[in-house]
Amino acid sequence: MDDDVQRGTPIRILVDGAPIACFEGETIATAMLAADRLAFRQDTRGAGRGMFCNMGSCCECMVTLVGSGRRVRACLADARDGMEVSTRG
Repeated sequence: MDDDVQRGTPIRILVDGAPIACFEGETIATAMLAADRLAFRQDTRGAGRGMFCNMGSCCECMVTLVGSGRRVRACLADARDGMEVSTRG
C-alpha cells in the first residue's frame, strides 16, 4: 500500500532535546506523532496535552521554537532540518 507514497528528503528535528527523524514537507505535529511524542504542551498543572483538532482551529498543539522563542501550532508549522522545539513553553 505504501508503494505510491512519496516522501520528502529525510530531515531531523529536536523535540525537548531528543532527535526525531522526519521528512521535508511534514508538519512538526506529524513528526512528533510518528515518533510517539503525544504531549505537545503542558497545562497549568503540568499535565501533558495532546492533539485535538489537527487543523489549526484550537491551540492544543502549541509548541515553542527554541531559537526564536516563538509559539506556533505544531499542526500548521513545517518541520525544518535542525529545528529545535520545546513542549515545555
